[in-house]
Amino acid sequence: MAVAGSGGGGTDFPAKLTRQVVLCSLIAAFGGLMFGYDIGISGGVTSMDDFLLKFFPIVYEKKHRAKENNYCKYDNQFLQLFTSSLYLSAVVCSWVASFCCKRFGRKRTMQMAAAFFLVGVVLNAAAVDIYMLIAGRICLGAGIGFGNQAVPLFISEIAPARYRGGLNVCFQMLITIGILIANVVNYFTSNIHPYGWRISLGGAGFPAIFLGLGSLLIVETPTSLIERGKREEGLRALKTTRGVEDVEKEYEEIVRATENAKKVKHPFRNLIMKRSSWPQLFCGTILQVFQQFTGINVIMFYAPVLFQTMGLGGDASLLSAVITGSINVASTMVAVFGVDKFGRRKLLIQAAVQMLISQVFVGVILAKHLKTTNAIPMPFAYLTLFLICVYVMGFAWSWGPLGWLIPSEIFPLETRPAGFFFAVSTNMICTFIIAQAFLTMLCQMRSGIFFFFAAWIIVMGSFALFLLPETKGVPIDEMNERVWKKHWFWRRFFRNEDEEQAKC
Repeated sequence: MAVAGSGGGGTDFPAKLTRQVVLCSLIAAFGGLMFGYDIGISGGVTSMDDFLLKFFPIVYEKKHRAKENNYCKYDNQFLQLFTSSLYLSAVVCSWVASFCCKRFGRKRTMQMAAAFFLVGVVLNAAAVDIYMLIAGRICLGAGIGFGNQAVPLFISEIAPARYRGGLNVCFQMLITIGILIANVVNYFTSNIHPYGWRISLGGAGFPAIFLGLGSLLIVETPTSLIERGKREEGLRALKTTRGVEDVEKEYEEIVRATENAKKVKHPFRNLIMKRSSWPQLFCGTILQVFQQFTGINVIMFYAPVLFQTMGLGGDASLLSAVITGSINVASTMVAVFGVDKFGRRKLLIQAAVQMLISQVFVGVILAKHLKTTNAIPMPFAYLTLFLICVYVMGFAWSWGPLGWLIPSEIFPLETRPAGFFFAVSTNMICTFIIAQAFLTMLCQMRSGIFFFFAAWIIVMGSFALFLLPETKGVPIDEMNERVWKKHWFWRRFFRNEDEEQAKC
């Protein structure tokens, strides 16, 4: 196994990529499969006639009107609430999970995520009215909030610095696999009447069960154990995960970081009030805003709805969603193997250009060929599908996985759970806004919605080019010294802190 020669301050931390680390990372990443399955299942279920007839009869009637506006047939606030309520719940629960991560550990928090998710699955699959349906979505949101808070932190802390990027991207890869599986399930269950939608929603239980049972096999992160006073267990876990006996330097580094963290009694206040915490807080949260305002969840939530809007039939639209989901999975593999080779910034910048071109061309095609009640000419419908696949490719190897990776690795230990909470909650808030507003925006803005997201891509590409530092290969507890204090813009936020330390 290769040695991870990327310690801080010229110090190398010996480490191998052990089976234990790979196994733990893959099991933990099943939290991403839960998240991805839910993203993918929502759009397919909300396009099924049996589901609409039972819970949203008004939308069902609009969908089948011969002259209904192409852009407005799915515009219904309750239908959007079915999708978006989960993310509002996830915001609140990720805040609770940030405390659970610190007090009970990352492993236990993931087990809580699986339990919440299973309760939500049962409520959704057995739903008899809209209130039971929304209650299930809220429980699913709790599972997502706990899982998205704990899993990326777990993987970032357990992985050697040299392999941290690729292993953490496994979380996003499982999200994409979850989306693909959901699209395939929807394709087949759409023809099972009248309960196909129950099978689709109930299928979410399998990744939750796997995460819950699998979490019994994994070890807690050394950082979490040492942070909670279990130093001997932390040392043993460090030796197990690194695959070497010589871990004293890294152990001492973690102990130093935990002792500094204990001095911070109010991490949320420290994160907001302390000037040297602002660069990580800004970059960690703005990346989540950008990830959602690429417009990706418009594609993943509502792909079947969107393709039906373009004139593809029900089965064809679900099959098109399967195609985009497959592209999503395959392209995420580029990030798994490329993020620790090419670095974070290069992938983000390249993909911004690719996604911008795709969004603009889709907007132009729809503006020219999709009017209020017509069907788009089939060649242009398939050209649009191709462009969306190009767009998904770019997102899948950049803003998708790196939007989770970078915030999980840039915060110092004393503010890490609090900082990552801000990142996760920002993601969930933006996801809620997009999910709740998209169908209405599509109705009002029509093809202009693609130009709206294209404008955001210009902003986020500029951010990655000028303001985002590179974190490739830097040990997680040495980011301040080796990244932030050396960045041309962000280093100014550390000057007062350095001057105070110099006086001491």
